[in-house]
Amino acid sequence: MIKPSFTIGIEEEYQIIDPQTRELKSYITQLLDAGKMTMREQMKAEMHQSMVEVGTQICHTPSEARAELVRLRRGVMELSASHGLKIAAAGSHPFSSWVTQEITPFERYAGVKQDMQMLAQQLLIFGTHIHIGIESPEMLIDIMNPIRYMLPHILCLSTSSPFWMGQPTGLKSYRSIIFRNFPRTGIPPLFRSAAEFRDYVDTLVKTRCIPDGTKVWFDIRPNHNYPTLEIRICDVCTRVDEAICIAAIIQALAFKMWKLRRDNMSFRIYPSVLIEENKWRAVRYGLDGKLIDFGKQEELPARDLIRELIDWFLEDVKDEFGGRSDIEYAYRILDEGTSADRQLAVYQRTGDLKAVVDQLIVETEEGVIDRPAELRGDEHV
Repeated sequence: MIKPSFTIGIEEEYQIIDPQTRELKSYITQLLDAGKMTMREQMKAEMHQSMVEVGTQICHTPSEARAELVRLRRGVMELSASHGLKIAAAGSHPFSSWVTQEITPFERYAGVKQDMQMLAQQLLIFGTHIHIGIESPEMLIDIMNPIRYMLPHILCLSTSSPFWMGQPTGLKSYRSIIFRNFPRTGIPPLFRSAAEFRDYVDTLVKTRCIPDGTKVWFDIRPNHNYPTLEIRICDVCTRVDEAICIAAIIQALAFKMWKLRRDNMSFRIYPSVLIEENKWRAVRYGLDGKLIDFGKQEELPARDLIRELIDWFLEDVKDEFGGRSDIEYAYRILDEGTSADRQLAVYQRTGDLKAVVDQLIVETEEGVIDRPAELRGDEHV
């Protein structure tokens, strides 16, 4: 059995912020023009002009991915600063309205707007996508199927969208609710082979449901253009440390599933309808809720099940990619909470959503831009 490469690629979507108003700023076309030489193809537009996307090069270890992500974040921040703007990483903006946002004037986004109508305009959300290199199509499906079960656990660690249009939503990942309005989203069904997945996509293309596989937006999917397993369930991670932790966990889980498969063992496969129940709990409560242990047929604190999951694979993969410390950062998230929890704490203390934006800007710069201690915003954490 040929071992996959298990390379890492990370895509992040950031908010372009006017530092005076703390509103989203429609400015991506200007940034693209200014950044052609420095950022090249690693900085891209998205549906809304107030969003900028970056994508790392192919990395082999979490430490390589960190260096890449820091470089890209710094590049976007410096470019934005030269235009008097700031960058923030969160799954939703605390108060800017989707109604007033400008759509990026590219043909592909005009097509999505035509197909999705108001749903496309409303898609003012920001995510982190993790790609893991798995070159065999059959092995990719074999690894994807069991990892579906862990997706709600991963979402719990990445929640960063508790606000929508100026209102606390009562949810930790409102981004997940907005994206669920699109077709072909959520936890994918079980696919028994690579051929079955290809038949699914080919049928949709043949019947003119979609132009190609890029319009299959499941929370986890075989990427249409590259031999990677793409995990799309996460809100964008505010801190670099959080993003690398999530990437390291996903890489380790993929390796663990391959190792089980190599040794003629398996992880039990659960139906999507059950996994969706855990996803809803992750969306609603994040780390403060309970997830269902379907093996035990009981609900348990999310923190306990996530810690149990990490303990299950950590010793087995700790030396494989040099990412043990990055994975163990999850214990800090379990102790201190996610970006969503920190945003809510700032709002509860100040009653000011602009203060929430300020905190997001500070945390997005952590580990990227050196700041004097008195400006780091530690008192908000």
